[in-house]
Amino acid sequence: MIIALNNKCNLSKKEFELYQKELSNIKENDSKLILCPTATYLALYNLSNMELGSQNVSKNNLGAHTGEIAASQLASLNVKYCIVGHSERRNDEHEDLETVNLKVKNLLNNHIIPILCVGETKEEKEKGQTRYLIAEQIKTAIASLTPEEKSKIIVAYEPIWSIGTGLIPTIDDINMVLSLIKEILPMSKTLYGGSANDENIDYLKKCKLIDGYLLGGLSLKPEKLQIFINKAQN
Repeated sequence: MIIALNNKCNLSKKEFELYQKELSNIKENDSKLILCPTATYLALYNLSNMELGSQNVSKNNLGAHTGEIAASQLASLNVKYCIVGHSERRNDEHEDLETVNLKVKNLLNNHIIPILCVGETKEEKEKGQTRYLIAEQIKTAIASLTPEEKSKIIVAYEPIWSIGTGLIPTIDDINMVLSLIKEILPMSKTLYGGSANDENIDYLKKCKLIDGYLLGGLSLKPEKLQIFINKAQN
């Protein structure tokens, strides 16, 4: 079971230091835990029960790119995973499909595993476009990669209409999307993200294609996170 924690743009430096102390007491119960803090705190990471991930990476390599973080710089901080293609980056920062593809390539070239986020809006779901859009998001992200490179990618299904709303898809809907992902990337692990929490994990566990979870809001609540992990493993 993979459980990735996306802190997003949260926590002050002091809050993060306290947060890490609380996370150090988390018992992973055979789960692989990945912490993706705000970029300013990557160098403060000091946990032994989790691996380090980044929330973002530049599409560019080292050079004159003010404000960017190159994949090689992440690698020098011992970052092992990186979220790419998150809907908040696609929508708020206008990252297109080509940009996501460049980021995936840069990460793999620096031995960092991409956690590729895919998902649809409420309007797209209602129009029956989910399968087409997610297939497009994946196929463009992996364009020109070798089979070995493709096998390393983790794909996280995060329906945009579900993120932060408390709403989650039906098990049939999740199965449909994860089955599609497995058709395109049969060797890849598939995560679910979007309002997953300690109260609905028992329901989500009914989906046998879920290899783990990408957690946003819950990642900031260590006590509830431990409950979530315990339930996910039982």
